[in-house]
Amino acid sequence: VQLQASGGGLVQAGDSLRLSCARSEGTFSNNGIGWFRQAPGKEREFVAAIRWSGGYTYYADSVKGRFTISRNSAENTVYLQMNSLKPEDTAVYYCAAHRGILSTIRIDTSYAYWGQGTQVTVSS
Repeated sequence: VQLQASGGGLVQAGDSLRLSCARSEGTFSNNGIGWFRQAPGKEREFVAAIRWSGGYTYYADSVKGRFTISRNSAENTVYLQMNSLKPEDTAVYYCAAHRGILSTIRIDTSYAYWGQGTQVTVSS
């Protein structure tokens, strides 16, 4: 089982992108789905997460108000709408399935089924 992230690209500062996270087989039955990103030379960092039951959302302070995470149960897909993009948002974005308790939802080691990631590049 793997999660497939897509939708990345090269955009200018202020533009928008929508990333998608789809499961290769089966349905999402875990606690939630999270988005993380990793820029060159930096550690992987939490971006946003959504709990599958109830749709509760969580965001990193750096993206709050600009990014929106959502889910489409019928399509078995999680989306990350990214608006007002900044050069510092440049990174490879990954989605993964949360496997831990709620308090770990921002911690990457509590996630599994990482996909290959999708590159987002924001030029100034």
